[in-house]
Amino acid sequence: MASVVLSEAEKLYIVHGVQEDLRVDGRGCEDYRCAEVETDVVSNTSGSARVKLGHTDILVGVKAEMGTPKLEKPDEGYLEFFVDCSANATPEFEGRGGEELGTEIANTLYRVFSSESSVDLKSLCINPREHCWVIYVDVLLLECGGNLFDAISIAVKAALFNTRIPKVHILEDEEGSKEIELSDDPYDCIRLNVDDVPCIVTLSKIGYRHVVDATLQEEACSLASLLISVTSKGALTSMKKMGKGSLDPESIFEMMETGQRVGKSLHIALQKILDEEESLGSSRQKVGFLG
Repeated sequence: MASVVLSEAEKLYIVHGVQEDLRVDGRGCEDYRCAEVETDVVSNTSGSARVKLGHTDILVGVKAEMGTPKLEKPDEGYLEFFVDCSANATPEFEGRGGEELGTEIANTLYRVFSSESSVDLKSLCINPREHCWVIYVDVLLLECGGNLFDAISIAVKAALFNTRIPKVHILEDEEGSKEIELSDDPYDCIRLNVDDVPCIVTLSKIGYRHVVDATLQEEACSLASLLISVTSKGALTSMKKMGKGSLDPESIFEMMETGQRVGKSLHIALQKILDEEESLGSSRQKVGFLG
């Protein structure tokens, strides 16, 4: 994880500010930085999104490819996650550092999406036991400026919302052999329902209080944080403690309550951006990946 080194005086300044609900950048403890979300930024993908949260910059591309259902779930498709930590994002990603973090993020995403209701996997089945859609979600970390997990989860949800999967028609001949035909009409497609896709809210304990959307400097003052995944209805689907410090039960309970409350507002704000962008259709100004 990208990190910064602070002097004791700098740490003290940040900690005292958090106790007063006033952070260095003027936010309160429960405020997110302004997020920029743009979808449909990478051509030749089924869906894509780029999210900038402060100095954290994430790009997600989604590709739907035909595969074979897993033996234990013959009537479902499935998701695969791959995370690439660009060495340009921070020098710490050179060598093994980026690889380890990439694996950790991918494992967290698998855990977040392991809930049966997050994505309707049955809708990805084309032919039980024979054909299904496999959704490959590729996450690229372009820049790290704190709060990676939340930014990634926002980008993944936005990219899945943007995903279009071609409709499939199964043709059967007289001998009973099946042929699969993909629709080449771009409007004849399946969309994923992302209503129940959770977002991650990371709560970092600083002093006696906790903050959301910590900057790198704030992360350097936090010994422990709680990652919780929350649906748009405020349901908590998974939880994970990070960091070397300990959290007492009362703190955990308070952090969970904050996470649910903040998570609900995060979903509302994200959905509003996605709906507005979609309503503009092809007339919207695209910044694009290199913009």
